[in-house]
Amino acid sequence: MTTITKLSQLDLNKSYTYADYLMWQLKERVELIKGKIMPMSPAPARMHQKILRKINRAFDSHFAEHLCEVYFAPFDVRFPDEKGNIKTVVQPDLCVICDPSKLDDRGCLGAPDLVVEILSPGNSKREMKDKFELYQENGVAEYWVVRPEEKNIQIFLLEKGKYIGLAPITEGDMAASTRFPELRFSTETLFD
Repeated sequence: MTTITKLSQLDLNKSYTYADYLMWQLKERVELIKGKIMPMSPAPARMHQKILRKINRAFDSHFAEHLCEVYFAPFDVRFPDEKGNIKTVVQPDLCVICDPSKLDDRGCLGAPDLVVEILSPGNSKREMKDKFELYQENGVAEYWVVRPEEKNIQIFLLEKGKYIGLAPITEGDMAASTRFPELRFSTETLFD
């Protein structure tokens, strides 16, 4: 069996599983969405990392004395299909998992309670369409989309299996979770 070390060795039209994903030794970061390989953007820009660090600080501080755990990329979140096969593996920028039975040495199996994705110029369409649908379909209760260029955060809440979007949180507003009401922080310097 050939060791897969480059994305060019794979057929991007083929459907893959989590078992395949585990065998690859790629330098490039990829996600699997319903069996299809989705190359991730190269290393995130510095601003992306600064925003992630600031949000993580707020989340970490809030959840320090809580049953829920906070994880940030790279961290595999696996979604099994209706037959239990895993053909979807994503790496959210940040996620909160409150059910310890979903956690194992490889990451999270099943829906996190809250997911944060920070848009980069190369991944906006995927975050807004593919991942929106994926997180909705798999029951992620709260989904945050952070837009550094527009300096806002859009929060989506899962209600009766569909996401409902709240008014955008703009620079200077307080960001607050609906699922975790005590989780609040100022966005005053978030985008600096």
